[in-house]
Amino acid sequence: MSAPEGEYYTAERWQNWLERLDEEEVDLEDEDSARLRLNMQDDAVIAVAKIVSAYEDGELDQEEAVEELADVNDVVRGEVEFDDEDTLMLVDAVQTALVCVFYAGESYILEGAAEGTVPGHIDAAMEAESEEDLDTALDHCAAAGTLIIGGAEMNMEAMGDVQYGLVAEWINGLDSLYEAMRDPEVVEE
Repeated sequence: MSAPEGEYYTAERWQNWLERLDEEEVDLEDEDSARLRLNMQDDAVIAVAKIVSAYEDGELDQEEAVEELADVNDVVRGEVEFDDEDTLMLVDAVQTALVCVFYAGESYILEGAAEGTVPGHIDAAMEAESEEDLDTALDHCAAAGTLIIGGAEMNMEAMGDVQYGLVAEWINGLDSLYEAMRDPEVVEE
């Protein structure tokens, strides 16, 4: 049984976020802008969590689930145009965080949860980033994401000092994924 197109996330939904950003005065140092960024990111992550849950529940087969993820990915990772530099940076941060979430969702659907632990993969990702091996860093963050989807805990306090960079953005996405997978009130309709 396949879900109706757009059941998980629509281009209109993403466009509503972009229009809201256009109306707001985005300030990257402002708490309201930070909250808006997190809500925008969480909204897309919840769609990923719903797709993975539908796959686990047998409502979507593997191919359908991967296609649904690809559809949502296409919507939220498309190019956006804003005149305001802060707004562009905010959207870029959301899109960057989502890279890892989509990769983790797809990996989980295709291969299940990875071996290892969330902290182990995060440490390996930070090490790879320090060596400028971003592909390996992303692989480790996505592996951590598959573990999170599979039920592993993610303790942000235990992560220690994460240096600003791509891994930090990907971890931000994983934190949203962790919350979405843990809160059935958010994941369920």
